[in-house]
Amino acid sequence: MKRFLCLGECMVELAPTSDGLYRMGYAGDTFNCAWYARQLLGDDWVVQYGTVVGEDAASDGMLAYMEDHGVDTSTVRRVSERTVGLYSIQLKDGERSFSYWRGEAAARLLADDEAWLDSILADRQVIQFSGITLAILSPEKREVLARALTRARAAGALVAFDTNLRPKLWESKQAMRDGLLLGASVSDVVLPSFDEEEACFGDKSQADTITRYRNVGAKVIAVKNGPDTCHVWADGVGESLVTPAAVAKVVDSTAAGDSFAGGFLVTLVQGATAAEATKEASELAAQVIQRRGALAPDIFGKG
Repeated sequence: MKRFLCLGECMVELAPTSDGLYRMGYAGDTFNCAWYARQLLGDDWVVQYGTVVGEDAASDGMLAYMEDHGVDTSTVRRVSERTVGLYSIQLKDGERSFSYWRGEAAARLLADDEAWLDSILADRQVIQFSGITLAILSPEKREVLARALTRARAAGALVAFDTNLRPKLWESKQAMRDGLLLGASVSDVVLPSFDEEEACFGDKSQADTITRYRNVGAKVIAVKNGPDTCHVWADGVGESLVTPAAVAKVVDSTAAGDSFAGGFLVTLVQGATAAEATKEASELAAQVIQRRGALAPDIFGKG
C-alpha cells in the first residue's frame, strides 16, 4: 500500500447555512487536502492525517469523522489537558473571513516529539504540509519539523508545501517570510498563491515567485492566481501557462487552495506533468467554490 500523509491542524468548523444558522463540521487546510486526496485516489493508497489532538469528546468526534471519511488516523498522537481548535466562517459575496479559538489546540505540539514525528513520516510516498502547519509551531519546533521532513525526503518521500498564509498566526512579517522559505527549502513541490506572495514578499510577477522557490530547491512550482493564468514551472521542463476553469459565480471560496493541492498532488503522483496536474486541480477547485463549506461530497456522488 502507498501512503499519502498530510500534516497539520484540523479544527471544529462552524460554517454558515442559507437560513442564517451555523453547521458544525471539521476542517483545516491540510485535512481538506487529505479529504480530497482520499476521494480521488484508489484503494491502493492509504490517506493519513498527522496531527496531535486531546483526549476529550471534541477530539473523539474529530477522529471519528476522519475515519468515517476514509482518512486513516493511526498517525495521530493524543495528549491530555489539550483539545482541538475551533473557527467560524463569515461569508460576503463568496469571500470568507474567519474567527479562531485555538489557544489550547493540541496541534501546536506536532513537533514536540521528534521520534514520533520521524515514525509517522517514515515510508510515506507523499507528505503534504502548509504554511499554517509551520505557523502554529514555535520557531524552534519549525526547525524540528523541517529536519524531520528533510530525512523523509532523503528516504524517498515526495514532500509538498502549500504556502497558505495566515499572517495573524506568525510572530512578525519577517518570521512569516523566513517560515515560508524554510518550508519550501525542504520540499519538492511548492504551491503558492500570487496575491499572498505579492503581499508577503512584494513580488511583481509570478516569475518572481517561481525564482524565489527555485532558488531554495523546489522541483515543481505552481503559482495560483485566482481566476487568472497560473504559471507552472518544473525542473527539466521549464515554465507552462495554464488557464483555470471559468466560474460564473463564486459561492464560497473556502478550501479552493486545499482542493487544488489535493487534486494537483494526486494527478502528479499518477504520472501527469505539472501543467496537466494544474489543469485538473483548477477544475476541481472550480467545482468546490460553487458550493458552501470546505468539503463538497456531492462532486463525487456522495452526501
